[in-house]
Amino acid sequence: MKPTIYIGADHAGWELKEALEAHLKEKGHKVVDMGNADLVHDDDYPDFGYAVAKRVATDGNAHGIVICGNAQGICIVANKVKGVRAATGFNKEVAQTSRTDDNSNVLCLPGRHVNKKEAKAIVDTWLSTDFSSQDRHVRRLKKVEEIENAEFGL
Repeated sequence: MKPTIYIGADHAGWELKEALEAHLKEKGHKVVDMGNADLVHDDDYPDFGYAVAKRVATDGNAHGIVICGNAQGICIVANKVKGVRAATGFNKEVAQTSRTDDNSNVLCLPGRHVNKKEAKAIVDTWLSTDFSSQDRHVRRLKKVEEIENAEFGL
């Protein structure tokens, strides 16, 4: 079963979000749009990054895609939610290794720096890539989880 994909973007990523949502639905994914529903030029990326991250953290079979101008701000916000492993994916190779090595569950895209064709390829690669489960990556993610538990509490 394909995971539910929660998607959200501010004004700088809104157009790309709309294109990706249509692309993912065409491929048979269940997509939940967490906003912004309309293009609003003075909206704020934390609203959408947080909304997507919260849903991913509470839905055991979900992935998230968040988009802002450079992907960094919205990635910072998403990583504030316990259980989220958000990673920027500015090309296919980076997105792929964020899955194989880091088991990312939220993909952060730079709306001002990738076009629709590139973004679709990045998303397709990310979604079709599984975590490698190699010992070194599992060990590192356990350390990340220990830090997360210490900082955010159990």
